[in-house]
Amino acid sequence: METALYLPVKAFLEGLGFTVKGEVVGCDLVALSGDEPPIVVVSELKLSFNLELVLQAVERAAVADEIWLAARVSARGKGRERDGRFRNLCRRLGFGMLGVSDSGAVDVLVSPAAPSPRRDPKRRSRLVEEHRRRKGDPTAGGGSRAPIMTAYRQRSLACAALVATGVHRPRDLKAAAADAAQILRNNVYGWFDRKDRGVYVLTEAGQAALLRWGVPPSSPPGP
Repeated sequence: METALYLPVKAFLEGLGFTVKGEVVGCDLVALSGDEPPIVVVSELKLSFNLELVLQAVERAAVADEIWLAARVSARGKGRERDGRFRNLCRRLGFGMLGVSDSGAVDVLVSPAAPSPRRDPKRRSRLVEEHRRRKGDPTAGGGSRAPIMTAYRQRSLACAALVATGVHRPRDLKAAAADAAQILRNNVYGWFDRKDRGVYVLTEAGQAALLRWGVPPSSPPGP
């Protein structure tokens, strides 16, 4: 029961100088500082960290100066408290996280004053570049199993389409993709076969890819 978490969390907040009471106007726990006006701290209790706990905290945020999500930590160390995405969500929302062990020990997992995660410039740049280089909108969002039509796959298909028409040298494929030589050399999808120095033909996999995917809309027509 969530009530088993109440006394450990209450003791923790009392140790910080707050006066703590339970079940106040729908909040599991409310703590007030001795200041005037007081600092208002609200803690919501759950047996595990989950989305419902976050949603409850969001609802309480309008009436509190600090929000703490408190839950029992997983004995096997596989609970949401170990999930970096969940912790980052709490940081961005400004919520603290308290982990309560079976023995009643309380650990601060995330402070409500913790800074939001910094942006990752490299990942952000990759995201923007992929969006800009992809032609059209070839893949519906939400899928997880089907291969994705990336900008690289589009350029590879454009090269394959020209190779299929008899254009075999990388230097003649630059109209389809500026990095055509690298695409053919790396042969990520197994679509190209090097027959001679600087001469490539399509494999059966490449022919099948053209049948499956077709030619990207931006690809120039073959000679």
